[in-house]
Amino acid sequence: MKEMVVISGKGGTGKTSLTASFASLNGKSVIVDCDVDASDLPLVLSPVTERMEYFKSGHEAVIRKDDCVACGTCMDKCRFDAVHEARRYGRPSQFTIDPLSCEGCGVCVHFCPSGAIDFPEQVCGQWMVSETRYGPMVHARLAIGAENSGKLVSTVKTEARQIAEERKLPWIIVDGPPGIACPVIASITGASMALVVVEPTLSGVHDMERVFALTKHFNIPTLVCVNKWELNPRIAGEIERGALSAGASFAGKIGYDSSVTAAQIKGIPVVEYGGPAAQDIRRIWQNIEKRMESIEIPTVMEV
Repeated sequence: MKEMVVISGKGGTGKTSLTASFASLNGKSVIVDCDVDASDLPLVLSPVTERMEYFKSGHEAVIRKDDCVACGTCMDKCRFDAVHEARRYGRPSQFTIDPLSCEGCGVCVHFCPSGAIDFPEQVCGQWMVSETRYGPMVHARLAIGAENSGKLVSTVKTEARQIAEERKLPWIIVDGPPGIACPVIASITGASMALVVVEPTLSGVHDMERVFALTKHFNIPTLVCVNKWELNPRIAGEIERGALSAGASFAGKIGYDSSVTAAQIKGIPVVEYGGPAAQDIRRIWQNIEKRMESIEIPTVMEV
């Protein structure tokens, strides 16, 4: 199967709008939202959830109050200041563990002399399998303050690949998270191609260079498109030349168009709403299809 990931060095460059339009133009793909910290693709594609699973990762210490002897060992051993003491007049102190401060190291569990601390697996969020007008969609929601977003992204992508195999869908189109951190690495691992969306600013050029270093490290064919290129035509030209010199392909430019905002308000892909930007996106998708035909699809890697 062909797996394309839309990424960028920062948020707000237009990844989600492009991904939704590509899903509309393709019509035979599994759609994936790997931005588990701030999932926006459901706002455009209006998915109907058919299955929801809890995502568990790591552990969290919990003191059983009835068995606690208030010795204070857990507070002495904790290096994250997660254990708090509540002094009660005429009665022993009561110890509790702040779940937001607990790092799940298990030291308090190991050293508690009365064995009064449980260490259950922590629920960090949910992932869902939904249906849209354009095909199945896999997306997730990481809990507030939760970690292991990279592992959740890997879970989402694994499920998407299974669905693609079961339904014999030839494409997986992924809306990736911004930046270059762990969730992005999990998003691009095993991908056939990455499309980098760049804005024509100096910071956009810097972000593009950082993303290039990442895709080059994982040997992933990379395309670049410039969004709102008229804001600075000179830098837009530099981005195109820089992409080609770095070994990437240039997919095209998207002009600034108020119809993009109008499409977002209506909750539909830009290519269905129409306008100059919709035509630009169609041309970029055609270039992506041509480029995908010329590359060798790698064996899917387990992440």
